[in-house]
Amino acid sequence: MNLDHYGTIWAPRVLSILRIVSALIFFAHGTQKLLGFPAHPNPPAVMSLSWIAGAMELVGGALLIVGLFTRPVAFILSGQMAFAYWWAHAPRSVFPVLNGGDAAILYCFVFLYLAFAGAGPWSVDAMRSGAANPAPTNGSRW
Repeated sequence: MNLDHYGTIWAPRVLSILRIVSALIFFAHGTQKLLGFPAHPNPPAVMSLSWIAGAMELVGGALLIVGLFTRPVAFILSGQMAFAYWWAHAPRSVFPVLNGGDAAILYCFVFLYLAFAGAGPWSVDAMRSGAANPAPTNGSRW
């Protein structure tokens, strides 16, 4: 059994899955901050840093879910998460598990990866470039 073959076939699709799932969770942070869903005990004041972050999470998350302008959006959101970590989390403690910043670190590096790897085949970006359905190398429909 040649596992490299499956990696070649599935790696682009799993890239799309990583993008969609991480963007959906990120998008939920924006809906909570700006739309109150799910309910937030302390909604941010309009035009505060937290509100602006929520707007970026809402718009950027939506763009990443569908895979539109993935590279620049992911790069900007990676920077947002780096800023969020150093501004809001790192002053609380040196350890991410204690300062609550582990999610910000993960988002930062997942989005940085997407900025370089792209959206994957299941995206608007791929449809626009004509690469949405790469031909399987083994004749498989998947």
